[in-house]
Amino acid sequence: MSKKGKDIQSKSLSQIAWYRLKKNKLSMFGLFIILFAIVVAVLGPLIRPDGTPKANDQVLEITTQKPGFTVDLLHIKKNQERKDISFWESINEGVNNDFTTVPIYDYSFEGFNLIVEKYTGGNVNNGQIVKYNIADIVYPLDHNDVTESNGYLDFYSIDEGKKHIAIEELIATIKENNIVTQKYYLGTDKYGRDMLSRLMAGTWISLFVGFISVFISIVIGITLGALSGYYRGWIDDVIMWFINVVWSIPTLLLVIAITMALGKGTWQVFIAVGLTMWVEVARVVRGQMLSLREKEFVEAGRALGFTNGRIIFKHIIPNVLGPVIVISAINFAAAILIEAGLSFLGFGAQPPQATWGKIIAEHKGYLITGKAYLAILPGIAIILMVLAFVLVGNGLRDSLDSKAVDDMPSV
Repeated sequence: MSKKGKDIQSKSLSQIAWYRLKKNKLSMFGLFIILFAIVVAVLGPLIRPDGTPKANDQVLEITTQKPGFTVDLLHIKKNQERKDISFWESINEGVNNDFTTVPIYDYSFEGFNLIVEKYTGGNVNNGQIVKYNIADIVYPLDHNDVTESNGYLDFYSIDEGKKHIAIEELIATIKENNIVTQKYYLGTDKYGRDMLSRLMAGTWISLFVGFISVFISIVIGITLGALSGYYRGWIDDVIMWFINVVWSIPTLLLVIAITMALGKGTWQVFIAVGLTMWVEVARVVRGQMLSLREKEFVEAGRALGFTNGRIIFKHIIPNVLGPVIVISAINFAAAILIEAGLSFLGFGAQPPQATWGKIIAEHKGYLITGKAYLAILPGIAIILMVLAFVLVGNGLRDSLDSKAVDDMPSV
């Protein structure tokens, strides 16, 4: 036996499955997409261009701009106290801007005022001319009394109290920090929000609806399938009748009915999708249980006096997890599609929460215009995510197949 063959033969079943999965390039591509999406969802506002809660920073003057659009933005400090935000809050929800955003076309300084021409987006801008006090731009003023003396401004800041700062210093601060050039890599939506940030925010919903719904389906499906297959008799008849009833109802209609009963919202969608996806798991577990309950190791467990619960959950269930894992990967993809459909119909997570289905619904009217990308981009995101889980599911099916030995090193 070669050294390589000895190494493979000494590996556990999970290690052998991982070895096979790594050789499947399509599955590894799908796994890369999933891992990338998880990073985007977990880090959330920390890596989005728009780090506000739900990526909902609206700048109505720059609605439906094309990908690559660039504009100068003036950030005017809001006259309110600064709120301390914990790291967990910043990564979980995002941080509200402490400034007001004004898109500008041109600007100049006159004394202690900033004169700007607002951006309109027209071929000839011809925007409104507005004057701003430079101290009010940089600091949250306690009140608007600003006095000038010998090139300095005196005023009261809510955060720092009385201030005495040179006008030139304020002008330099505004040029460096308060007038920024923003590039929207995927353009803006019809509310002037950054499309890239909205798509990134929608990743969280798609992933978590998959995780929660698959978890619910595994718990219910394994429990009912194990009880049905192990005990058989009238228990099997009742559970199978219930499974067939649920199986006969179209999934989307059942999800809509559950959503209407629980109410519209993010967690309601998670629960509704999970309560409709356990049937496939239960049928597979029941079939596996009917076969495994007659095996010698089960008879040995009964002879040793093990309880039925221990035999089912400690000895039989671990032997049926392979097919369950494969089904769960496919169910994950189905959950993403169902959630997108619900959001498109208005039954999913409610605005301003970003979901890919909702983004498509908001911009479906642009499909017949030159801005069809507003609806196509979230559609591509859905396709990639579903494709990733299908590829991984197919790879898991092949890698967990005990008969698939052709790819193993020769002994």
